[in-house]
Amino acid sequence: MFGWTGRTITVDLGNRSIFESKTDVKTAKEYLGGRGMGVKILSDMVEPTIDPLSPENPLILTTGPLTGTPAPMSGRHSITTKSPLTGTIFDSSAGGFFGKEMKFAGIDALIITGKADEPAYLQIDNEDVEIIPATHLWGKNTRDTTNSLKSKGRVSCIGRAGERQVGIANIMNDYVHACGRGGLGAVAGSKNLKAIVVRGDNKPEIADDAAFAEAKESAMRLLRASPVTSKGLKNYGTSVLVNLMNYMKILPTNNFRSRQFKGAESVSGEYINDNYDIKRHSCYNCPVGCKRSIRESEIEIPEYETVWAFGPDIGNDDMDSIIRANRLCNDYGMDTISCGSTIAAYSELTSTEIDPAKLDELVVQIGEGECELGAGSLAYLRSKGAEELSMSSKGLEFPGYDPRGVLGQALGYATSNRGGCHLRAYMVAPEVIGKPKLIDRLTFSGKAGLVQIFQNLAAAVDSLAVCKFESFAMGEEELAALLSAVTGIHYSPQDLLRAGERIWNLEKLFNIGAGFTRADDSLPERMFESGENGFGIEKEEFEKTLTEYYHYRGWNNDGVPSDKKIKELGIS
Repeated sequence: MFGWTGRTITVDLGNRSIFESKTDVKTAKEYLGGRGMGVKILSDMVEPTIDPLSPENPLILTTGPLTGTPAPMSGRHSITTKSPLTGTIFDSSAGGFFGKEMKFAGIDALIITGKADEPAYLQIDNEDVEIIPATHLWGKNTRDTTNSLKSKGRVSCIGRAGERQVGIANIMNDYVHACGRGGLGAVAGSKNLKAIVVRGDNKPEIADDAAFAEAKESAMRLLRASPVTSKGLKNYGTSVLVNLMNYMKILPTNNFRSRQFKGAESVSGEYINDNYDIKRHSCYNCPVGCKRSIRESEIEIPEYETVWAFGPDIGNDDMDSIIRANRLCNDYGMDTISCGSTIAAYSELTSTEIDPAKLDELVVQIGEGECELGAGSLAYLRSKGAEELSMSSKGLEFPGYDPRGVLGQALGYATSNRGGCHLRAYMVAPEVIGKPKLIDRLTFSGKAGLVQIFQNLAAAVDSLAVCKFESFAMGEEELAALLSAVTGIHYSPQDLLRAGERIWNLEKLFNIGAGFTRADDSLPERMFESGENGFGIEKEEFEKTLTEYYHYRGWNNDGVPSDKKIKELGIS
């Protein structure tokens, strides 16, 4: 096989068994890898009603057919499981170098089940797989854990938040790259799995070198030509978005009670560049290099979402405190969006001002498992009888784009299979940035069909597995050309989108089995209220568009895929 290694490893931590099998060829071709392969494996292994923190709920790490190849931005891997935060099927991907190392070790999928009697980590060295005691690592945060293990290979690990099964815990690799959101770190913690260390020496082979060289050059040309990838992200990182979102009145402030932040300039990408000595970092084979750190201290500079979550969303314009909160979250292994958003909800509920000292205190308490905010905003607020203050969908907190000002993104949040996520369909691209072209952000007209196309493409990109920032420069045609050249199997752009649609529908079927209904494909009531300047989404229009979206998908009015659609996609 080209593109795939043909190797799947299953580890049962409970009985300490390690089993190697051939990757299913049909699954690889139809679900690609990464997110798609993880979703297919999870759906085949467990019932949707499984307890996320039970030993039987697997953690599934997957690479994609482009992972580790010379294709641009090809260093990613995915982790799939059932989320303890949302109760949905859940995948998350991360950049850095861990995914590349998995691919070089010859792994398509690593399936981890069971619970170790004592803390353990997995050591993978090419063909060799071993379960090793990790009692000496238990209690360490991610930076110390990584430093202790990095001589053995690339490290993906949990911190103290994951050990304590905090609901917003992440799995971190290369210090700063998170398989974040959804509580994946809590699942690892429930298994007494501290880390996975991988070393690989075998570069993947390309089926058609000439076709690949042509496809890669086309991709690189588009990346160089795009102002977003060649200038904005390269020079300022993702925090370049702060001033733009504030100017457009879609920068959520104080738990979405306002849409603009007076202190935006003080936490912007421009401010960071002017006030800190910045060093750029790139993931594997990435020409953009959007990751940044302070040169002397090597302390990481937060991404846009983190700047927003610990800045405008809690009314904080102190950039130093945002950097500290981000550093703490990375070290404890916690999702910054959910952490900041839950603190914002706490602030509103209790009328507590979150100054820098209070922010430091709360982040540490959450990471130590000493604070009920670690359960996420919905669970926390539900316990207080105030769940309407949770700015989330399906229990996953919204990121830093106010859906009242980007209606396609509003529909994307509501219909996302993993909850309130912008990455399932980044409608900010066409509605605000103008990629691939600018469309009216303040209407639902035409959005029902467009959102599902963006969702299908995002599912395919996650499954290849490459960085979504590629979508600022290229589309399904370029990605299909790269995939075809790598695998030697012809994939048309339509084939790629159909694979994404197949993945999306399988996720939806899992969630339906877990008890989710049309009522869960919605937004907080605050998004429908008149509020500030009479600005809110018309609920009747939203519901009408949701029904239209279902019809585009081939689902009934309750959002259930039809038998015809399931058969058409070949879902078993």
